[in-house]
Amino acid sequence: MNSTNPFFRNKSFTSNKERVYDAEVIGAEQTMTVNGTINKSFIMLLLLVASALFTWSLENSLVFTFGGAIIGFILVLIATFKPQASPYLAPGYAIFEGFFIGGISVIFETMYPGIVIQAVGATFVTFLTCFVLYKFQIVKVTEQFRAVVIGSTMAIATFYLISWLVSLFMPSFQPIHHGNSMMSIGISVFVIVIAAMNLFLDFDQIENGVAQKHPKYMEWYGAMGLMITLVWLYIEFLRLLSKLSSRK
Repeated sequence: MNSTNPFFRNKSFTSNKERVYDAEVIGAEQTMTVNGTINKSFIMLLLLVASALFTWSLENSLVFTFGGAIIGFILVLIATFKPQASPYLAPGYAIFEGFFIGGISVIFETMYPGIVIQAVGATFVTFLTCFVLYKFQIVKVTEQFRAVVIGSTMAIATFYLISWLVSLFMPSFQPIHHGNSMMSIGISVFVIVIAAMNLFLDFDQIENGVAQKHPKYMEWYGAMGLMITLVWLYIEFLRLLSKLSSRK
């Protein structure tokens, strides 16, 4: 089993571990590295923050919010099937996803002042904690660990999808993960835990890509996949904090 992140489920990452690119043939500088992936992740983060700040500064950001979400999703689909185009698609994804993040953040900040900085801080601390736990092998990615995380993530995705479809045909339907009940808050906490656990799988898949000497463009692909998980984690923190704030 592999990461539930759709990027890391691509055959470029899930190929047999015995299938290794010959570094002597294509050159070591042309293969994927951890440092290269980290550097590209920072570049994507800077692009995302810059575009989010742009949307934040607008009086009416709905067009950029919805447009960024749609285009960002399209870029994800294209990159999933054409990872070799990641050097061009990944920066584009960061920019358009930033438009979406900025617009969503404005909406939450208007309703609950101060919530955005809390969500950003919580996301950063969670990422740093998971990275340290993985780096020092305090948490090891075993097959059982993968199975639990993958199964839980698929269950969450299915639950969200069914709730959304039901709400389309039954406008009065109120999913249990909406509102600020203790049940809803508990679900949000569970989703955040699973999103954080996906970070361990993402780190592991990137290291596997480096060990298998994947081509250099896979650094962008890996950075893009990691960014998807971080965006998910940030949005879930916004949802949880909004529920807690509405109970005060």
